[in-house]
Amino acid sequence: MKKVLFIGGTGIISSACSRLALERGIDLYHLNRGQSQSVREVKGVKQIVADIRDPEAARVALEGHQWDSVVDWISFVPEHLQVCLDLFRGKTGQFVFISSASAYQTPPLRQPVTEDTPLDNPFWEYSRNKIACERFLEKAYADEDFPYTVVRPSHTYDKTLLIGEGGYTALKRVLDGKPCIVHGDGTSLWTITNHRDFAKGLVGLLAHPDAIAQAYHITSDEWLPWNQIWTMTAKAFGVDDIKLLHVPSDIMARYDADMGASLLGDKTHSMIFDNSKIKALVPDFKCTIPFSEGVLEIAEFYKTHPERCKEDSRMAAVLDRIEKDWTR
Repeated sequence: MKKVLFIGGTGIISSACSRLALERGIDLYHLNRGQSQSVREVKGVKQIVADIRDPEAARVALEGHQWDSVVDWISFVPEHLQVCLDLFRGKTGQFVFISSASAYQTPPLRQPVTEDTPLDNPFWEYSRNKIACERFLEKAYADEDFPYTVVRPSHTYDKTLLIGEGGYTALKRVLDGKPCIVHGDGTSLWTITNHRDFAKGLVGLLAHPDAIAQAYHITSDEWLPWNQIWTMTAKAFGVDDIKLLHVPSDIMARYDADMGASLLGDKTHSMIFDNSKIKALVPDFKCTIPFSEGVLEIAEFYKTHPERCKEDSRMAAVLDRIEKDWTR
């Protein structure tokens, strides 16, 4: 039986991976603060309560354990990985770092994107930090044979995540009959992956000897234009006559720095992925949940969880200003 540790484990992606790992008989542990169980509870996992950002507390909590694989869902800068290197050096057969497909060359010179596509994103600090993390692990492998694997998710969702900029605030505009603000002309192609499909690829990599010192993206093969993504979302929430207002991404970026980084550094450009590498190593990886089904789960969740239907007044004002200025 594989003994696996997830650092984190209750997030959008990691919760689905946790459930599948348990279904497949993996002896799974979570290392986290034990504060995020309510929405994505995972039954059957063994809990180690400690904050990885407190290295000494984590060291004490992990004392005596050896792991076949450790999956790090929550490191974002090399300093985080240095803590992990110190904690797990000689104590795991594989260290899986969750990077990001946004680390790839943006915009890509060639499509589909493969794992050999250069890593270069001048628009988004988050992505550059992920690139720096990958370089850190490459050096650790070269210097001391630290057994890493890199996984690069793209836009992966569960029932709680609304697709698109603005979250529920943007959706509320649609529900109120206001125009839905879509970046560009809405025809760029985007890859959306359900978290349960992603889990098949990730779990298949755990403790796999051929995955050491390798990188894999794990995405769906479904590519949708943003106009269709928003139209499908609106219909799932009962709106058949959505109004789309197209605004160039660089214009939208001027109104909000975070939205600008997310658009220019990720969503503005078409992104199509070649998943041949993960499919070759994990033959049972196949995405079977189209967005047309996944979005119905999102709609059902929000309809039955009114406490999640909260408008962000600041973002609402940003979107209202964009609409007013652009239509004028």
